[in-house]
Formats: sequence, structure tokens, C-alpha cells
Amino acid sequence: MIPKRPSTLVRLSAVAAALALGLTGCSSSNLLSQYQSGSNKNYISGDGTITEIEPADRKQPVEFTATTDEDASISRSTYEGKVVVLNFWYASCPPCRVEAPDLESLSKKYADQGVQFIGVNVRDEKDTARAFARSFKMTYPSVVDSGNATVQLALAGARGSANATPTTIVLDKKGRVASSILGEADKGVLNTLISDTLAEKN
Repeated sequence: MIPKRPSTLVRLSAVAAALALGLTGCSSSNLLSQYQSGSNKNYISGDGTITEIEPADRKQPVEFTATTDEDASISRSTYEGKVVVLNFWYASCPPCRVEAPDLESLSKKYADQGVQFIGVNVRDEKDTARAFARSFKMTYPSVVDSGNATVQLALAGARGSANATPTTIVLDKKGRVASSILGEADKGVLNTLISDTLAEKN
């Protein structure tokens, strides 16, 4: 059994207005040790706090309908039965640029396994978002959330508020928040979070 730390309050957000994207869960010490690569860096002081939420402790499904940078409508409920990975970003955010190739790689890896990636752009207009997607060869959709903050508000109301971009949130097959990475996502850690959530039995 993987040892769990006591439940911790994780603060995350994707806008300077400090909209609440609260999450609470258990950080896995196993994940920390598995991906430290021999250094004494940890994810709290490094590239973000990792939070996992046990299925029994998960809240209501996240529901939103928003518009992508290609003017298409997209809803979380469309992906019922799939694991959904939400990545909150904007084009001039340095760690967002660093993690972009890894996110695209994981998106392709899991595309045929019941996982849908969705970018959530918290600052840019659609032209800037599209330019970023072309530059980094991103193939999964991105919502332009800078105006009405539809996706961010859909995640508000849980315990916590925050100020961090990027943030990556994994939703389980029922649309509930299963885990999160506050800050730049480590590819190996995110891969583990996705595969663990994908393996869960409903």
C-alpha cells in the first residue's frame, strides 16, 4: 500500500483575480521519491505541489461548456467515461512553454486509451492561443477562458483559492477532480497520475 500523507489543502488558480480552484487531497510520498532522481528537491519547492484525492473523498463532477480558440463548443460532459486532463496556461508563461511538449506527448500517448486533454487559456485572446498551438504543435483543444472564466468558475467552490499558472488537473471518468499538479508538470509524475486514474474501477 502506498503510504499517504495527511490530507493537505492545495491552493491553485489560473487568474490574477484569484478565482477559486480549490482542491483537497493526499499527497503521495511515493510519487515524490519515485521522481526525485536522487536529488533532495521536492515538488513543493520545485515544480509544484502534487495532490491526489481518494475516490471516496472526491466532490461533485466538474461541469462546463466553453468555446475553444477554434470557435468550437466543448463540454466536460462530452467526455463522460473518459479521464480528462485540464491544463491551465497562457502563452507568455515560461513554465507553460517548458511543459508544452510533454503535455502534447502524453496527449498522443493516451489518445486511444480514453484520455482527453483540454487546455484552459487564462489570459490570451484566441489568436495568441492559436499561435502558441502552432508553435508547439499542440493537437488537443484549448478553451479561451480569459473573458468569462467559465472553466475556472466550474472548479470554484471547493476548499481553497489560489494564484498559480500553470496548473494541471486530472478529472476521473465521472468528471471529479482526482489529482492536481500546482506549477510546471513533471512528465513522469503526470503520466503516473493519469495512468492511476485510468486504471480505477467505476
